[in-house]
Amino acid sequence: MKPHPIYIQWYDLFLIELSNWRWGWRNLVLTGMVLPLFGMLLLGAFARDLGASALAYVLTGNLVMGLLFEHQGKLASHFAFMKMAGSLDYFATLPIRKPLLVTAASAAFFLLFLPSLIVSLLGGAWILRIDLHVHLLAILVIPLCALPLAGLGALIGVSFRTPEEAMSIDRLLVITMLAMGPVLIPPERLPAWLVTLGYASPATYAASALRQVLLGPVTARLLLDVGVMVGVIGASFWLVNRKMDWRGR
Repeated sequence: MKPHPIYIQWYDLFLIELSNWRWGWRNLVLTGMVLPLFGMLLLGAFARDLGASALAYVLTGNLVMGLLFEHQGKLASHFAFMKMAGSLDYFATLPIRKPLLVTAASAAFFLLFLPSLIVSLLGGAWILRIDLHVHLLAILVIPLCALPLAGLGALIGVSFRTPEEAMSIDRLLVITMLAMGPVLIPPERLPAWLVTLGYASPATYAASALRQVLLGPVTARLLLDVGVMVGVIGASFWLVNRKMDWRGR
């Protein structure tokens, strides 16, 4: 029997993965919306006297925090559970390709996270009294910011034996990426060595890209941010494809 076209395979997998809202919506509300809004409320109280630049870092940094805790964390937990429960063995019996499963899961979890992201953005702008200047490029940049983190989450999920191990490593990585570089805090408020380390973190480039397309102005730095994130997407998805054993136990 001839396999379905790739786009039909992807769409079927997307619908399967989209059903995860039944167990994931509570965490979507908590870590995807409430946590970033509380972060903006608390950090904004300290950053308000530092000017609009510091508030911009608080806003976009907390959006990245939501992406890290929710989007990356969900995929790490999801793939770790599928590996432990044998779901990957089931998918191995189907005439589908591994990258289709990873990208379908990433798209489904991003779609589920999108309402929380929009509420966090609008609510954060109101809390911090920041005027938004959303550029048309945001339509492309926001999903692009999520994909590197999705790839890292999937890679963590397939690399460890149990969901508990995967989530522990994921939380450690999230905290590290938030602390490294100018994500939540402007670079002039950080030690030089920490700013330098931030160049190795995808979160730094995601936060920079979001600041430009949501608050403006868009500069040539966006090309660097997009280029690095595309590189991380390619590397992480390639590693997931190599690491994921359809019949691994």
